[in-house]
Amino acid sequence: MKSQWCIPPGEDAAFVAAMEDILDLYSLPYDKNCPVICMDEKPYQLLDECREPIPMQPGKPKRVDNEYKRMGTCSVFVFAEPLTGWVYTNARERRTSIDWAHEIKE
Repeated sequence: MKSQWCIPPGEDAAFVAAMEDILDLYSLPYDKNCPVICMDEKPYQLLDECREPIPMQPGKPKRVDNEYKRMGTCSVFVFAEPLTGWVYTNARERRTSIDWAHEIKE
């Protein structure tokens, strides 16, 4: 596990104000008439093994060769409503503006 945070550019009051607006939004109580839904998308590289991993055995960890085959890419879309625990994910073959629009519509 790792911690991450955003360090605003030096003396950028507009950036800090926008970030504070978002943090304020996330701290509001749940309102079913105005849910807060977060969206993220990530390109992802698809990989396959060149050699079968050797399964673990007593006293020996699973062994995996570092060589891999590139099998293309995809884009993973994630939508979440943190205050209710609702999550929706979908993977698409590519990430175009049309793909993004379809995900937003869904």
